[in-house]
Amino acid sequence: MSADREPMHVPVLPAETLALLDPQPGEIWVDCTTGGGGHARLIAEMIGPTGRLIGLDQDPTALERASPRLAGLPVTLVHANFDQLAEVLEKQGLGQVDGVLADIGFSSDQLGDPTRGLSFMADGPLDMRLDPTAGTTAADLVNGLPERELADVLFEFGEERKSFRVAKRIVERRKVKRFETTAELAATVRSCLPRSGGIDPATRTFQALRIAVNDELGALDRLLAVLPTVLKQGGRAGIISFHSLEDRRVKQAFRDSTMWTPRTKKPVEAGEAETASNPRARSAKLRVAERK
Repeated sequence: MSADREPMHVPVLPAETLALLDPQPGEIWVDCTTGGGGHARLIAEMIGPTGRLIGLDQDPTALERASPRLAGLPVTLVHANFDQLAEVLEKQGLGQVDGVLADIGFSSDQLGDPTRGLSFMADGPLDMRLDPTAGTTAADLVNGLPERELADVLFEFGEERKSFRVAKRIVERRKVKRFETTAELAATVRSCLPRSGGIDPATRTFQALRIAVNDELGALDRLLAVLPTVLKQGGRAGIISFHSLEDRRVKQAFRDSTMWTPRTKKPVEAGEAETASNPRARSAKLRVAERK
């Protein structure tokens, strides 16, 4: 995919995010998950030429795609995961900032690229890394983890109730042939689980492996821990999550810490018009809090 192609990714909850975060001219902001640059552009336009936005992403390809969309705006792009926020700000010579946004879902570009192996909708290598330059792949996990550890991953990160059954079938299959592709894994999971409604039986297994490969929950915990230290008093933090394991952590962090004043009592969700035009928004949940 060429870097100058218009990104497929459409930012979720754009109006709600801007209204609650309220970026002002001259402020300094961080988009922790730049992706296709949708949210970053909206914020950069609001803070204007006297402001500054630092755009992070652990996926270098995402930064390449976002760069043309952000041209001419006061944006600095940095290849880094959002749990490295404090270190990035220090390297940029910045102290505390006015606002931070993190949309911690996958972009349409990433999910739609079969070479990433993030989805079972198209066959591809069993990779799943958001940062393809480092880390363990999904193939490493399904081919190497002991059966009990694999079942624990599927249960903890995918909330797969039949995790032991799935892990047992995966181990039986890999004794015959090593898993290499998403289609092979999806077929193996489907072979031991009945279909329930419109949900593909492989959905929870793929979610669990994506979370494990990218240490998504660990990275989110580290981001939530550092957020109060990098925000000015009155600074705003917004986090958009896409499943209950993430949203629960954000809710507890904003609710239980004396350093936050929540701006959202309940998560903000997309309306019918947005979900009709962007089905990915259906599971998005936005929570915003202000630094005391």
